Amino acid sequence: MNVPELLKTLGEGLQSNATVKNVFGEPVTAGNRTIIPVARVSYAFGGGGGTQDRAQSPERDADQTAAGGGGGGRLSAMPAGVIELSPEGTRFISFNDWRRLFPVVAISLSVGFLVGVRRAR
Repeated sequence: MNVPELLKTLGEGLQSNATVKNVFGEPVTAGNRTIIPVARVSYAFGGGGGTQDRAQSPERDADQTAAGGGGGGRLSAMPAGVIELSPEGTRFISFNDWRRLFPVVAISLSVGFLVGVRRAR
């Protein structure tokens, strides 16, 4: 299988699996409330390849061609929150993503520390 065919096959496989079931979980009912889990799903993939003929490589015979290729992919599914359906109404309850908040907290603490050290002098 050559590289374009491989990438096409990967893309078709990912596309056929990109369904609403990957984002919304099965609803759970408790009393008069229904909870629907929601996820953030992302796909990424890439690949490449190439060939080198005799004219570019003097070590090979005239009829030899070197070829190579590679690829990789990533699938990420992270909880995003829940949709709550109740007699009072419908609302989305977001799960906080602490990984996004961590750099802000780290920078704030660092700046606070540096300001404190300067004032102490």
